[in-house]
Amino acid sequence: VQLVESGGGLVQAGGSLTLTCTISGDTSNLKTEGWYRQAPGKQPEMVAVRFIAGGNPQYGDSVKGRFTISSDSAKDTMYLQMRDVISEDTAIYYCDALWGTVETGLKSFRGPGTQVTVSS
Repeated sequence: VQLVESGGGLVQAGGSLTLTCTISGDTSNLKTEGWYRQAPGKQPEMVAVRFIAGGNPQYGDSVKGRFTISSDSAKDTMYLQMRDVISEDTAIYYCDALWGTVETGLKSFRGPGTQVTVSS
């Protein structure tokens, strides 16, 4: 499984930005797909995760109500809609997927990341 993020850049505080993750390879055994971020000097933080089998997505406390994760399975593409961004949202954003079968076990895949910078 390969993941590539796009859509990062500079955005003003209070503005909106949409990140895109293109997923390729064997997507038939994906279990979860989501977004993580890491700000300079900080630990990685879960932003949003959706479960392929269904159910409600999970969001990090700091983005609840502002960010929305969605997916277009026909295009093997995942999105992160960010609105009302704040300076604390400045980070490298990574798309992430959990993949596996009973035979292979679960494996995690992550893209190279895209930088989001919020200006005040």
